[in-house]
Amino acid sequence: MSATREQPIFSTRAHVFQIDPATKRNWIPASKHALTVSYFYDATRSVYRIISVGGTKAIINSTITPNMTFTKTSQKFGQWADSRANTVYGLGFASEQHLSQFAEKFQEVKEAARVAREKCQDKTELTNPALSLPSHQVLPSPILSSNGPGEDKLFRSQSADVEISTEKERLKKMLSEGSVSEVQWEAEFFSLQDNNSRLAAALHEANASVEQWKRELAASREETETLRQRVAELEVARGTPDSSSDNNKEELSQSLEELELLLKAKDEEIQLLKSQRCGRWEAEGEREETLQKMQELEARNAELEQRLQLAEQSLAESLAHRDRVHHEVTRVAEIMDVKIFELSELRQGLAKLVESN
Repeated sequence: MSATREQPIFSTRAHVFQIDPATKRNWIPASKHALTVSYFYDATRSVYRIISVGGTKAIINSTITPNMTFTKTSQKFGQWADSRANTVYGLGFASEQHLSQFAEKFQEVKEAARVAREKCQDKTELTNPALSLPSHQVLPSPILSSNGPGEDKLFRSQSADVEISTEKERLKKMLSEGSVSEVQWEAEFFSLQDNNSRLAAALHEANASVEQWKRELAASREETETLRQRVAELEVARGTPDSSSDNNKEELSQSLEELELLLKAKDEEIQLLKSQRCGRWEAEGEREETLQKMQELEARNAELEQRLQLAEQSLAESLAHRDRVHHEVTRVAEIMDVKIFELSELRQGLAKLVESN
């Protein structure tokens, strides 16, 4: 196609479809994305064409004739039949306005093609060498030799009428098949609406689950705070802890800090989950991950409680040991007091004995 001979006169973007040649009922998408669809005019041949190229392949190469009709089958979809290509093209537009513009341009180009054909026919008749032949020469056409030029025009008119009638019948058949396809598209549209409703319900359910997880996290935080207070009370009651108790205290403090960081990270994940809400499957995946982290948190709480019980047991043993030591010290002190008292009396007896002698 020469750039100087053929120029685009109108362009738009649309999803391109072709009728299934096997069933004549279903649409086959020509590409995954919207393509540029353009009207071209060939000034040399006075021909209008609709052309759309996908990559290096011509998806649409349809020459517009006066017998063609562009039909709007929905608010954003239109189609036309090309008898030369033996197919039906369909275009899905982004808006109703784009469809109306394309349809109006199709009507304008169709009218221009009709005018160009009439001019071409008149020019052909005027420049036909057969009209300037001498009377004694015989043309090879049996119609001209027997009936004259008038009957030739009548024959051509009848042939054109038959061609137009055949084209109309073919267009009616294709349009009826296109109506069936439109019903199928509407059924698919309602199916998509149903799926969208179910996805919305699933998203609402996921949001409710997020709220429940938030309440569970709040309860876990309260439980952690309670454990923290118990640890503080135990530390006050223990007084001066030994080295093993210091290690337990450090481990408990570290566990509490890790638990607080985990709770903070969990809160951030919940906020992120509430802000995203981008679909059922993603929500379910995040729910699985959150449940897993909740299980890890519960395991951490159980480990913390076990360590707390060990700390309480160690404190109880330390207190019992201190009580036993205190009891032993008291008993030894009492024995020492008795011994001192007896020694004092013995000294007094010796002193009296010395004085009597």
